[in-house]
Amino acid sequence: MAHAHESNTKRIWIVFGLLSLITIVEVIFGIFKPESLHMTNVLGTNLLNWIFIILTIVKAYYIMWAFMHLEGEKGAFRWSIVGPLAFLILYICFLILIEADYVFEVYKNGFIKWNF
Repeated sequence: MAHAHESNTKRIWIVFGLLSLITIVEVIFGIFKPESLHMTNVLGTNLLNWIFIILTIVKAYYIMWAFMHLEGEKGAFRWSIVGPLAFLILYICFLILIEADYVFEVYKNGFIKWNF
């Protein structure tokens, strides 16, 4: 029984460490905003935003993997949960980026000027 407790404790620390590492990387990128990433455009937005999106999806997947106990399930069941979620996250990111670009262009080139 003690062995099971040790493996659970080790697993909790591994999950904590990985999620903390990803969060720390996100915070460091958010604070310093490296110009090489911030000024490089890929698919309509800067590379730094894509890194944030990818790291957030990785964190969401790992949270589901660890806390919803998906690591012990069969692959088809696991993907029936993770696949639609990943697709919807990417889809909403795409929609938000398209809308944000449109609003930016309207303010930049349209009759409405920046008032804040």
